[in-house]
Amino acid sequence: MTQRIDYVKQSPELFKRFADFGNHLKQGSIETAIVDLVDIRASQMNGCSFCLDMHIKQATLHGERPLRLHHVAIWRESTLFSPRERAALAWTEALTQLPPHGVPDAVYERVRTELSEQEIVDLSYVVMTINAWNRINVGFQSLPGSLDKAYGLDKAELS
Repeated sequence: MTQRIDYVKQSPELFKRFADFGNHLKQGSIETAIVDLVDIRASQMNGCSFCLDMHIKQATLHGERPLRLHHVAIWRESTLFSPRERAALAWTEALTQLPPHGVPDAVYERVRTELSEQEIVDLSYVVMTINAWNRINVGFQSLPGSLDKAYGLDKAELS
């Protein structure tokens, strides 16, 4: 695989603004562990190798356990996730792959029982952001691991 276009080089100001938006979400109400799970699950669903590689390394640096990382794809069957994490993953899947008739009431009610209204909104922005990153990185075939050193991901020692 060869990267098609260096989107950062072509539109540095837009990249900076979008990266700043994503970084601002880190001050939101959603804890880092859930953001990591959301980023991983959406990237799996979208087939984004660049983002999946990046977010597994970030989660590792944040102290996430390897087995939980392996279980993200099977979160429904796994006993390793809390009800709050399960609700966030269900919401992530619903917003990442929108059903024909919108988000089912059952998914919305599940997330409402575990997160406040502010947290649901903040989580929705997290999901929107990772989906946007997935789309640009899939479209331009960004190479997994190519920015590890720049982002400090080499410290995860997973390369």
